[in-house]
Amino acid sequence: MDITRNGSHASAKGSADYFTGAVRIDAPFKGSEPARVSGATVTFEPGARTAWHTHPLGQTLIVLSGEGLVQRESGPIEPILPGDVVWFAPGEKHWHGAAPTTAMSHIAIAEALDGKVVDWLEHVSDEQYGI
Repeated sequence: MDITRNGSHASAKGSADYFTGAVRIDAPFKGSEPARVSGATVTFEPGARTAWHTHPLGQTLIVLSGEGLVQRESGPIEPILPGDVVWFAPGEKHWHGAAPTTAMSHIAIAEALDGKVVDWLEHVSDEQYGI
């Protein structure tokens, strides 16, 4: 058993390479070999969002607070609320983030395949986001 105490890792700012707007990443975790799971709590300020991306083994989001938006390629933008659980299939191109006027926090969980958890793609434009 391993317990990582709340506050034992400093919050990190989401990189402008992968996010639009103000994003904070807290309590990142990664399983020890042979486990492949990793994740973090991610907080998006209003209007903030990820770039388009995929995960080789899929991704689960558990919405903690606020109001968010998710979209898979060629699909509609969908609202997400606290308690919602979102699953993106392996290789499914998607983005997620806060609503335009409301912040949102979620836990993001994914597994690595050959050491890789995510493939980052192009940014979501304001037009794609809907503003």
